[in-house]
Amino acid sequence: MTTMATAGNAAQIVLNTIHRPVIMVGPDDFITYANADAEDFFRTSAATLARDTLARFVPFGSPILTLVEQVRERLSPVNEYRVDISSPRLGIEKIVDIYVAPVPELPGSVVIMLQERSVADKIDRQMTHRGAARSVTGLAAMLAHEIKNPLSGIRGAAQLLETAVSDEDRALTRLITDETDRIVSLVDRMEVFSDERPIDRYPVNIHVVLDRVKEISRRGFASKISILEDYDPSLPPVFANRDQLIQVFLNLVKNAAESLGNDPSGEITLSTAFRPGMRVSVPGSQARISLPLEFCVHDNGPGVPEDILPILFDPFITTKQNGSGLGLALVAKIIGEHGGIVECESTPRGTTFRVLMPAWKEGDEAHAISEGNRA
Repeated sequence: MTTMATAGNAAQIVLNTIHRPVIMVGPDDFITYANADAEDFFRTSAATLARDTLARFVPFGSPILTLVEQVRERLSPVNEYRVDISSPRLGIEKIVDIYVAPVPELPGSVVIMLQERSVADKIDRQMTHRGAARSVTGLAAMLAHEIKNPLSGIRGAAQLLETAVSDEDRALTRLITDETDRIVSLVDRMEVFSDERPIDRYPVNIHVVLDRVKEISRRGFASKISILEDYDPSLPPVFANRDQLIQVFLNLVKNAAESLGNDPSGEITLSTAFRPGMRVSVPGSQARISLPLEFCVHDNGPGVPEDILPILFDPFITTKQNGSGLGLALVAKIIGEHGGIVECESTPRGTTFRVLMPAWKEGDEAHAISEGNRA
């Protein structure tokens, strides 16, 4: 028979296993319980939380306090979605879903569970990016078949005409040839989206990848821009394809360089970090995927227009005069196929592209190929 002490220990284990901040507030509004995620969320220990009322840890006039009172009055659960509880203590952009329920065995006490919308929104955005990439996949296959063949005939006809027309008209035939080549180049770039072959993944040192990206960038499009590093040297390998990661970060660094333009104070910072608490639920699966590796590309440019930010990774979305809008869509496709998440945060003082990816672990050995053997 289970004793009360054993039941209490089991409850503690269960609540700490739930990766959501959970607290219990007594009739006097003092916090009587906090699980491990609540300690992380409120940035303080359970013992410290227990010394103060809930109002001490949330913004003045927070909707959480009103919800607690409603639950006490109605004795029934209440949910509230997308509540802003940002504060200097909790951090900026703290948007949460709130679930408040009474505790019948303890009159006046309520349990509060918080779901950070930032995580849910990341998943929603990533699913949107993948859906958009799938749409481009079909479009790319159609374009390759239906457009490239006629374009070849148009280009050949223009070259033949060039030999039989006057110098004045020859400029027009060259224009036809150049524009045909430009369209073919665009279709070639889109054909990348139709590649559905399994990714060859293996343990990759992300710093080797970023060093290669930095070397290429400094010899080309970022030759006059300062590229800084903020690396965590103790990071484990990422489970990925090295060449595809180089392509991803080259796109992100090129995007950052173009946003800086000729600004003499322009800087791009490449950073890596380990975030062990980052776990996401994948739709269609009960498993929670750990994405502890965080790789960022930050620039101090003018930022991304607010109206573009929510659709930035969609195909054909671009702020560049001659851009195709496929670079960031390709980034989203590659990272999504690796089981990761890519997001963008932007202000008028700068933009950060953040890539979250799974780490390589021993269980992946059966599917991994040593990076050294591929050299």
